[in-house]
Amino acid sequence: MPYDDRIPPTRHGRPLLTAAALAALSLTVAGCGGGGSASATQPRPGSSAAPSTPAAPAPTSSPTSAKPLPKGPLTGRTVVIDPGHNPRNRDHTREINQQVDIGTGRKECDTTGTATNAGYTEAEFTLDVSHRLRTLLESQGAKVVLTHDDDRPFGPCIDERARTGNEAGADAVVSVHADGSAAGNRGFHVIVPGRVRGGTADTAKIVEPSRELGTRIAGLFLSTTGSAYSNYVGDNTGLDTREDLGGLNLSTVPKVFIECGNMRDPKDAAVLTSAEWRQKAAHGIADGISGYLKG
Repeated sequence: MPYDDRIPPTRHGRPLLTAAALAALSLTVAGCGGGGSASATQPRPGSSAAPSTPAAPAPTSSPTSAKPLPKGPLTGRTVVIDPGHNPRNRDHTREINQQVDIGTGRKECDTTGTATNAGYTEAEFTLDVSHRLRTLLESQGAKVVLTHDDDRPFGPCIDERARTGNEAGADAVVSVHADGSAAGNRGFHVIVPGRVRGGTADTAKIVEPSRELGTRIAGLFLSTTGSAYSNYVGDNTGLDTREDLGGLNLSTVPKVFIECGNMRDPKDAAVLTSAEWRQKAAHGIADGISGYLKG
C-alpha cells in the first residue's frame, strides 16, 4: 500500500492505520494503496509516508551502489526506487503522525503499512523487491537511488520521498507497495498521477509520461508474474488514477506506485511471501521501466 498517502478510510472501503490509530489499537492492520477494508492482527514494523516537518537523521549508508556500473541499454539513466514504508515506523508514532504539506492539503508524514495474516510485513516485502529491482536495473547500466534502505529510524516522509526523485533528476520513479484490502480482493494495480495543481503541486507535465510508465509496468508485470489485474481497483485495467497521494502530487518527474498484490488475501499472500515470485515481480517492474526508458 503506498504509504506516502494512504487512502482515506472510505476510499475503496479500505482503512488506513496512521500513527495515532496505531498507538490506540493493538490489533489492527492498515491497507496500502486503493483497496477494500480489512482488519487483522497488528503487523510487525513496516509502512511509509512523508512529512516536511519531522526531520529524521541522515542515512548512515549510501542509497546507491558503490560498485562501478556496467555499460548497458540504460547507461546514463537514473531510476529512483521508493520502498514503501519503514520497518520501524511503529516505534516512532509521534514523528510519523506529524502532518506534511502535499500541495493540495496535508497528510501524515508516514504510516506503518500492512502485513499478511502470518505477520510478513509490507515494509519487508517492499525492501526485498526493491533490492532485487535495483540489481536488475544496475545490470543494464542504470544509476539507481533508493529513497531509503532500512537505514533510518522512521520515514522518510512522503514529501521527502518525492523530493528524492526530483533532486536526482530521475528519468523514472517507482514506489513499491503491497495492498491491505479485504480477503477476496486480489491482483495488482499501478497507481498513476491525475492532474493536480495547488500549492507546490503541479502534475501537468508528468501525467502523460507517468501513465506511459505505468502502462508499461502493468503489462509486463502481468505477463512476467502470472498475477491478474486487480479485481477491486482500476476496473480490470491494472491502472488507478489518484489525486490524493503526496508522493505523486509533489513529483516533478515521471512516477508511479505499484501495489503488487493484497497481503490480506490468503492466495495473494502465498505468492507475495515466495522469494521466487518476488524475483518475477522485480523482473516485471524492471522490464516495464526499461521498456519505457528505451521508448
